[in-house]
Parts: sequence; structure tokens; C-alpha cells
Amino acid sequence: MIGIVRLALRRPYTFIVMAVLILIFGTASALRTPTDIFPNINIPVISVVFSFTGLPADDMAGRVVTFYERSLPTASTTSSISNPNRSPTTGSSKSFFKPTVNINAALAQVNGMSQTVLKQMPPSITPPLILSFNASSVPILQLALSSDKMSETQIFDSALNFIRPALAPVPGAALPLPFGGKVRRSQADLNQQAFASIRRFRERRHQRALAART
Repeated sequence: MIGIVRLALRRPYTFIVMAVLILIFGTASALRTPTDIFPNINIPVISVVFSFTGLPADDMAGRVVTFYERSLPTASTTSSISNPNRSPTTGSSKSFFKPTVNINAALAQVNGMSQTVLKQMPPSITPPLILSFNASSVPILQLALSSDKMSETQIFDSALNFIRPALAPVPGAALPLPFGGKVRRSQADLNQQAFASIRRFRERRHQRALAART
């Protein structure tokens, strides 16, 4: 340290020129350095979210999440959680991979595995939502809907058919499907006697057409 001070006292102009150059190049580098609010950060974490209406949290953890985690490769570390306070009941499983893993290949394998084990889970369960964590997937806006007059089904329809299409044209926006609420379902009660009569009528007409050809 003393040697540097002595050198600076003997050659002051050299250090002045170096300080000016550092100031110029430092300012130019700061102005030319690209900035990104959400940089591409490679985080080898994949989250799989299952949902099922009317299934208790214990059954979600035992019959869905735990069964799914047993089918995963042993090279990944998993952690799971079941949330009974939402409708439908949700269960999520996070898979943590090594930093050197190819996250795209791991995502494809997890997607294929989740589709394979669906047939061994409770009937009518929907395919899971698979997410790969990175800075761009962090939500910057969350919109919650509630109403004292509308039912959960009507709120879900409004979010899916009106609010989401209105936000879709925003440049760069990635909008997931509405989460929670109840999906509209239609049930039709058929008159079995009338249905059987129509089927017998069609069979007789088909037999008459065959007889006319022969």
C-alpha cells in the first residue's frame, strides 16, 4: 500500500489519466449494458399441480400426489403439499434437479410420466398443470373474483369467457386458465322408451332398404 502511494506521488499524471479512463469506460459500459426485468434464470425446478373436485386432502395426498412421486426417477428430489381450502382440492409436487440437468428434457419426461400414471389414479381426474420455474413465470398480477349474488359457476364463466379474453391482447402477457370455482356442467335426461322406439324405427327402415335392393 505504501509503495502504491509513493508511485502515485512520483507519477501523478499517470494516475490521473488512469482515473479518467476508468471513468470514461465505466460510464460507457454502464450505458451499453443491456438490462432485463425478468432475465432468463435456469432454475431446475418443475412443479406438477393436480386438482380434483370433492376429493379430501388426505386422499389427494395418498392416492394422487404420493402415487405420482413414486413413479418419478430417483435422480430428483421431491416435496409435496395438499391444499384442502380450495375448490377443487389441489395437490402439488415439486421436483428439484441438479444444476447441470437439461430442464427441457426433464420437463418432457415429467410430462410423459404424469400422463402415464393418470389411468391408475381416481377416475375422471384431469391432467395436471406442469410448470417450470423461472423469472418469467413469476406472476406480476393476480386477479381474484368474488360476488355476493353470482354463484361459483357464474364467476368461473365470467373469468374464462370475458375477463381472460379481454386481457389476452396485452403484448407479452401469458394468461393461465382461471383457478378455483366450479366448471359449468350440463346433464341431459333421456326418455329411454322414445330413444328405443327411434332406434327400432331406424333398424326397420334399414331392413326395408336392404330388402328393396335385393
